[in-house]
Amino acid sequence: TVRKSLGLYANIRPCRSYAPFVSTRHPGMDLVIVRENEEDLYAGIEHRQTDDVYQCLKLISRPGCEKINRYAFAYAQAYGRKKVTCFTKDNIMKLTDGLFHKVFREVAEAYPDIENEHWIIDIGAAKLADTPEAFDVLVMPNLYGDVLSDVAAQIAGSVGLAPSANIGEHCAMFEAIHGSAPRRAGKNSANPSGLLLAGVMMLVHIGQPEAAARVHNAWLRTIEDGIHTDDIFKPGVSKERVSTSAFADAVIARMGLTPVHLDSVAYTASGEAFPVPTASPRKPAVKELVGVDVFVHSTQPVEEIARRMQATITGGYELAMITNRGVKVWPQGLPETFCTDHWRCRFLAQPGQSFNPAMVVELLRRLTLSGVDFVKTEHLFTFDGEPGYSLGQGQ
Repeated sequence: TVRKSLGLYANIRPCRSYAPFVSTRHPGMDLVIVRENEEDLYAGIEHRQTDDVYQCLKLISRPGCEKINRYAFAYAQAYGRKKVTCFTKDNIMKLTDGLFHKVFREVAEAYPDIENEHWIIDIGAAKLADTPEAFDVLVMPNLYGDVLSDVAAQIAGSVGLAPSANIGEHCAMFEAIHGSAPRRAGKNSANPSGLLLAGVMMLVHIGQPEAAARVHNAWLRTIEDGIHTDDIFKPGVSKERVSTSAFADAVIARMGLTPVHLDSVAYTASGEAFPVPTASPRKPAVKELVGVDVFVHSTQPVEEIARRMQATITGGYELAMITNRGVKVWPQGLPETFCTDHWRCRFLAQPGQSFNPAMVVELLRRLTLSGVDFVKTEHLFTFDGEPGYSLGQGQ
């Protein structure tokens, strides 16, 4: 809620390994996940519509896609990163994830010196877990970014090591990647590194690069000296298992020192404060209403539902299909398809005919009079002649 209320649209999550001082199978890992922070399924809009079916709305906007993709490329440019990779599932979610991927390609054209690539999220996640050194900067929608940044942090060494920054046009917020970690509260056992390094990111952001480097180098020296909390302690590598507060004391004691084996860090004054262009204005598309999806709660067979739907039609449009959980079951459905009590009935204008809101109202009035329990409607539009709605699976 804080992120969305303050417009903190970009979540920056660096994940790198500290081999050989922190155990990892990926000693060459050094990547940054740029996660969209305000929309997607994390809009948190959910409904129960029938006895059997619940829904969660996935909201993706062009301005949201443009801001986060521009940020990812601007970040890569500012920090000398060579490649930006986009993860989506646009082979299935062609409109929402498809928009994110499309905008990624558009933004990439403005950064010809930075390599760009796209992966479908499932195989991309497998590649990330197996070969994280193949990636540099990754940008993705909210849910995928949340899940995979934790995965990336853990395979780098521990989720307790990773910081994150939430960046907006007006303000910023910094936190450990794991959030509040309530299971560790009050036990003096949590690794404070994520929060400490988030503080380092904050110091860079507010223009105190020398202080940021001083803290970060002291932390690196502590890790290098084998002073480890429980989550990264490993016999033969670690030298002392310490509590949260003892680890903090160890970092304080090393202020002014730099690591001997790990690379020391230095920051410039610009850091995270580089200017990022906002979403560009666009000419509105020509929008035309061509039909309506009516969602119905019913335990009747699909043929009976189709008969009742068709009986309400007054002319100019037709019942084009019925789906159940997105799969077409009428006409010419398969008897093996498992169906719940939640049906999408699609009405489309007949060829050469128009559709208008008054027809939707009249349709719903007639459905009400016939006793149909409709639970939701979605207007079907074309934008510049292109359908703004998905087909039924199997259609």
